[in-house]
Amino acid sequence: MKVLIVEDNEVLSDNIRDYLEAKWIDSKQLFGGEFVNYELSSHVYDLVILDIGLPIMNGFEVCNTIRESGKNIPILMLTSRNTIDDKVKGFQSGSDDYLTKPFEYSELLMRIQALTRRSFSIRSQVIKTKDLEVDIEKKKVLKNGKEIIFTVLEFNLLVYLLQNSGKIVGKETLLEKVWGQYDVFSMTRTVDVYIGYLRKKLGKDLIQTIRWIWYTID
Repeated sequence: MKVLIVEDNEVLSDNIRDYLEAKWIDSKQLFGGEFVNYELSSHVYDLVILDIGLPIMNGFEVCNTIRESGKNIPILMLTSRNTIDDKVKGFQSGSDDYLTKPFEYSELLMRIQALTRRSFSIRSQVIKTKDLEVDIEKKKVLKNGKEIIFTVLEFNLLVYLLQNSGKIVGKETLLEKVWGQYDVFSMTRTVDVYIGYLRKKLGKDLIQTIRWIWYTID
Protein backbone atom coordinates (compact mmCIF):
# COMPACT_ATOMS: atom_id res chain seq x y z
CA MET A 1 0.00 0.00 0.00
CA LYS A 2 1.18 3.53 -0.76
CA VAL A 3 -0.27 6.72 0.71
CA LEU A 4 0.24 10.33 -0.34
CA ILE A 5 0.35 12.68 2.66
CA VAL A 6 -0.54 16.29 1.81
CA GLU A 7 -0.01 18.29 5.00
CA ASP A 8 1.80 21.63 5.43
CA ASN A 9 2.62 21.02 9.10
CA GLU A 10 5.97 19.29 8.68
CA VAL A 11 6.06 17.87 12.22
CA LEU A 12 2.62 16.30 11.87
CA SER A 13 3.41 15.10 8.36
CA ASP A 14 6.62 13.45 9.58
CA ASN A 15 4.76 11.81 12.47
CA ILE A 16 2.10 10.40 10.15
CA ARG A 17 4.77 9.11 7.76
CA ASP A 18 6.74 7.47 10.57
CA TYR A 19 3.63 5.82 11.98
CA LEU A 20 2.49 4.48 8.62
CA GLU A 21 5.90 3.15 7.71
CA ALA A 22 6.05 1.38 11.10
CA LYS A 23 2.87 -0.36 9.92
CA TRP A 24 4.54 -1.31 6.59
CA ILE A 25 2.60 1.34 4.66
CA ASP A 26 4.76 3.22 2.18
CA SER A 27 4.17 6.97 2.00
CA LYS A 28 5.28 10.16 0.31
CA GLN A 29 4.89 13.70 1.61
CA LEU A 30 3.83 16.90 -0.13
CA PHE A 31 3.58 20.15 1.83
CA GLY A 32 1.29 21.96 -0.59
CA GLY A 33 -1.59 21.07 -2.86
CA GLU A 34 -0.49 22.55 -6.17
CA PHE A 35 1.46 19.46 -7.30
CA VAL A 36 -0.91 16.76 -6.03
CA ASN A 37 -2.60 16.08 -9.36
CA TYR A 38 0.75 15.77 -11.14
CA GLU A 39 1.99 13.33 -8.48
CA LEU A 40 -1.16 11.19 -8.78
CA SER A 41 -0.81 11.17 -12.57
CA SER A 42 2.81 10.06 -12.40
CA HIS A 43 2.73 7.41 -9.66
CA VAL A 44 0.32 4.88 -8.22
CA TYR A 45 -1.17 5.62 -4.80
CA ASP A 46 -3.89 3.85 -2.86
CA LEU A 47 -5.08 6.80 -0.79
CA VAL A 48 -4.54 10.52 -0.20
CA ILE A 49 -4.45 12.07 3.27
CA LEU A 50 -5.38 15.68 2.55
CA ASP A 51 -5.22 18.62 4.95
CA ILE A 52 -7.75 21.41 4.33
CA GLY A 53 -5.62 24.34 5.51
CA LEU A 54 -2.97 24.25 2.79
CA PRO A 55 -1.13 27.23 1.28
CA ILE A 56 -1.88 28.36 -2.30
CA MET A 57 -4.60 25.71 -2.86
CA ASN A 58 -6.72 24.64 0.10
CA GLY A 59 -7.81 21.05 0.57
CA PHE A 60 -11.28 21.62 -0.87
CA GLU A 61 -9.77 23.01 -4.07
CA VAL A 62 -7.26 20.16 -4.30
CA CYS A 63 -10.00 17.59 -3.80
CA ASN A 64 -12.14 19.20 -6.50
CA THR A 65 -9.19 19.18 -8.89
CA ILE A 66 -8.51 15.49 -8.27
CA ARG A 67 -12.14 14.56 -8.94
CA GLU A 68 -12.47 16.81 -11.99
CA SER A 69 -9.47 15.03 -13.52
CA GLY A 70 -11.37 11.74 -13.25
CA LYS A 71 -9.31 10.11 -10.50
CA ASN A 72 -11.30 7.93 -8.11
CA ILE A 73 -8.57 7.41 -5.50
CA PRO A 74 -9.87 7.44 -1.88
CA ILE A 75 -9.34 10.80 -0.13
CA LEU A 76 -9.24 11.17 3.65
CA MET A 77 -9.50 14.79 4.75
CA LEU A 78 -7.50 15.59 7.86
CA THR A 79 -8.30 18.92 9.51
CA SER A 80 -8.92 20.89 12.68
CA ARG A 81 -12.21 22.17 11.25
CA ASN A 82 -15.03 20.24 12.88
CA THR A 83 -18.24 22.06 11.99
CA ILE A 84 -21.01 20.31 10.08
CA ASP A 85 -20.71 22.86 7.27
CA ASP A 86 -17.01 22.06 6.84
CA LYS A 87 -17.71 18.34 6.76
CA VAL A 88 -20.48 18.77 4.20
CA LYS A 89 -18.21 20.95 2.06
CA GLY A 90 -15.49 18.30 2.29
CA PHE A 91 -17.79 15.52 1.11
CA GLN A 92 -19.25 17.74 -1.62
CA SER A 93 -15.76 18.41 -2.95
CA GLY A 94 -15.23 14.65 -3.33
CA SER A 95 -13.61 13.39 -0.13
CA ASP A 96 -14.44 9.88 1.11
CA ASP A 97 -13.86 10.39 4.83
CA TYR A 98 -13.13 13.15 7.32
CA LEU A 99 -10.91 12.92 10.40
CA THR A 100 -10.66 15.81 12.85
CA LYS A 101 -7.43 16.88 14.56
CA PRO A 102 -6.26 15.94 17.12
CA PHE A 103 -6.71 12.25 16.40
CA GLU A 104 -5.48 8.86 17.50
CA TYR A 105 -3.10 7.24 15.03
CA SER A 106 -4.87 3.93 15.52
CA GLU A 107 -8.07 5.54 14.24
CA LEU A 108 -6.20 7.00 11.27
CA LEU A 109 -4.94 3.53 10.42
CA MET A 110 -8.42 2.03 10.79
CA ARG A 111 -9.90 4.58 8.40
CA ILE A 112 -7.11 4.07 5.86
CA GLN A 113 -7.69 0.31 5.93
CA ALA A 114 -11.46 0.76 5.57
CA LEU A 115 -11.07 3.07 2.55
CA THR A 116 -8.55 0.86 0.77
CA ARG A 117 -10.12 -2.51 1.55
CA ARG A 118 -10.97 -3.40 -2.00
CA SER A 119 -9.34 -5.05 -4.97
CA PHE A 120 -8.17 -2.86 -7.82
CA SER A 121 -11.12 -1.53 -9.78
CA ILE A 122 -11.92 -2.33 -13.38
CA ARG A 123 -12.26 1.05 -15.06
CA SER A 124 -12.72 -0.20 -18.61
CA GLN A 125 -13.91 -3.50 -20.00
CA VAL A 126 -11.66 -3.29 -23.08
CA ILE A 127 -8.17 -1.80 -23.04
CA LYS A 128 -6.40 -1.01 -26.31
CA THR A 129 -2.77 0.06 -26.65
CA LYS A 130 -0.59 -0.08 -29.75
CA ASP A 131 -1.02 -3.62 -31.17
CA LEU A 132 -2.62 -5.00 -27.99
CA GLU A 133 -6.30 -5.41 -27.09
CA VAL A 134 -7.40 -6.77 -23.70
CA ASP A 135 -11.03 -7.70 -23.00
CA ILE A 136 -11.30 -7.80 -19.21
CA GLU A 137 -14.76 -9.36 -19.04
CA LYS A 138 -13.92 -12.18 -21.45
CA LYS A 139 -10.35 -12.58 -20.10
CA LYS A 140 -9.01 -12.40 -23.65
CA VAL A 141 -5.79 -10.85 -24.95
CA LEU A 142 -5.21 -10.14 -28.65
CA LYS A 143 -1.88 -9.06 -30.13
CA ASN A 144 -2.14 -7.97 -33.76
CA GLY A 145 -5.52 -9.72 -33.80
CA LYS A 146 -4.11 -13.06 -32.62
CA GLU A 147 -5.21 -14.42 -29.24
CA ILE A 148 -2.53 -15.11 -26.62
CA ILE A 149 -3.27 -17.38 -23.67
CA PHE A 150 -2.46 -16.18 -20.15
CA THR A 151 -2.75 -17.67 -16.68
CA VAL A 152 -5.00 -15.86 -14.20
CA LEU A 153 -2.05 -14.17 -12.44
CA GLU A 154 -0.42 -13.16 -15.71
CA PHE A 155 -3.69 -11.67 -16.93
CA ASN A 156 -4.33 -9.75 -13.69
CA LEU A 157 -0.79 -8.40 -13.71
CA LEU A 158 -1.12 -7.23 -17.30
CA VAL A 159 -4.48 -5.56 -16.63
CA TYR A 160 -3.18 -3.70 -13.59
CA LEU A 161 -0.15 -2.39 -15.50
CA LEU A 162 -2.32 -1.33 -18.44
CA GLN A 163 -4.84 0.40 -16.18
CA ASN A 164 -1.95 2.39 -14.76
CA SER A 165 -0.28 3.02 -18.09
CA GLY A 166 2.22 5.87 -17.97
CA LYS A 167 2.65 5.58 -14.22
CA ILE A 168 5.57 4.09 -12.32
CA VAL A 169 4.41 1.03 -10.36
CA GLY A 170 6.55 -0.49 -7.60
CA LYS A 171 6.93 -4.17 -6.89
CA GLU A 172 5.30 -3.78 -3.48
CA THR A 173 2.19 -2.29 -5.14
CA LEU A 174 2.00 -5.16 -7.62
CA LEU A 175 2.36 -7.72 -4.84
CA GLU A 176 -0.48 -6.18 -2.89
CA LYS A 177 -2.86 -5.44 -5.76
CA VAL A 178 -2.30 -8.53 -7.92
CA TRP A 179 -1.16 -11.20 -5.45
CA GLY A 180 -2.76 -9.85 -2.26
CA GLN A 181 0.64 -10.25 -0.58
CA TYR A 182 2.27 -7.88 1.88
CA ASP A 183 5.49 -9.83 2.49
CA VAL A 184 7.60 -7.76 0.12
CA PHE A 185 10.97 -9.21 1.13
CA SER A 186 10.17 -12.80 0.21
CA MET A 187 7.98 -12.15 -2.84
CA THR A 188 9.69 -9.50 -4.97
CA ARG A 189 11.43 -12.17 -7.06
CA THR A 190 7.96 -13.48 -7.96
CA VAL A 191 7.14 -10.16 -9.62
CA ASP A 192 10.33 -10.33 -11.70
CA VAL A 193 9.45 -13.83 -12.86
CA TYR A 194 5.92 -12.87 -13.95
CA ILE A 195 7.11 -9.72 -15.68
CA GLY A 196 9.40 -12.05 -17.60
CA TYR A 197 6.41 -14.22 -18.59
CA LEU A 198 4.57 -11.16 -19.95
CA ARG A 199 7.60 -10.02 -21.92
CA LYS A 200 8.05 -13.47 -23.42
CA LYS A 201 4.44 -13.50 -24.65
CA LEU A 202 4.06 -9.83 -25.61
CA GLY A 203 7.56 -8.65 -26.45
CA LYS A 204 10.30 -7.35 -24.20
CA ASP A 205 9.74 -3.69 -25.13
CA LEU A 206 6.20 -3.37 -23.74
CA ILE A 207 7.15 -3.15 -20.05
CA GLN A 208 10.06 -0.98 -18.93
CA THR A 209 12.08 -1.65 -15.78
CA ILE A 210 13.24 1.37 -13.76
CA ARG A 211 16.17 0.81 -11.40
CA TRP A 212 15.16 -2.83 -10.84
CA ILE A 213 12.37 -1.74 -8.48
CA TRP A 214 9.59 -0.21 -10.58
CA TYR A 215 7.81 -1.04 -13.82
CA THR A 216 5.83 1.00 -16.30
CA ILE A 217 3.90 0.59 -19.54
CA ASP A 218 3.78 3.57 -21.90
